[in-house]
Amino acid sequence: MSRRRHQPKPGDLIKVKRSVYQHWALYLGDGYVVHLTSADEGIRCLSGSSDPIMRKKAKVKKQLLKEVVGNNAWEVNNKYDRSYTPLPVEEIIRRADSYIGMEMTYRVLRKNCEHFVTMLRYGKSVSDQARNAIVGIGVLAQSASSIGFVISATLAAAAAPLGAVAVAVVGAGASVLAATFAALKLKFRRL
Repeated sequence: MSRRRHQPKPGDLIKVKRSVYQHWALYLGDGYVVHLTSADEGIRCLSGSSDPIMRKKAKVKKQLLKEVVGNNAWEVNNKYDRSYTPLPVEEIIRRADSYIGMEMTYRVLRKNCEHFVTMLRYGKSVSDQARNAIVGIGVLAQSASSIGFVISATLAAAAAPLGAVAVAVVGAGASVLAATFAALKLKFRRL
């Protein structure tokens, strides 16, 4: 059975608490929501993926809130109202209606369901979920780069007794590893 904080009003953002991620929808009224979901009818919804550059086809659908929520907990969550002014409700609903049935590109970190519904409500795409994932990836890349440096220094020290050629080969490998981590960190900083 789904749980909710309070009864939604047209234009409200709905956060659905899935096991590993949050799915977002926008309440239209009369029990219906609009949300970004998989274009493949066989897949119920798009999930957060470990692939940060994942691109999938998505479709904007109008469905009953109870169908979208299923047995998951949900709540009205207009948390961005503190930072952004919502558009007039009539405009939010008109914008939402204009997208129903459209196929769109879905990208976990740039064009996800939260980006979509915040664009409808505020005229600006925002996603704390994606922002937090990007920060996490940046921390992971920084940690991996540090670990790569320690490993390369250890390998170079171990190769030293074998002579200058072995140290040069290990050093070149470490440089490639460090460059790879630096490129990864730069890529996610741009997202």
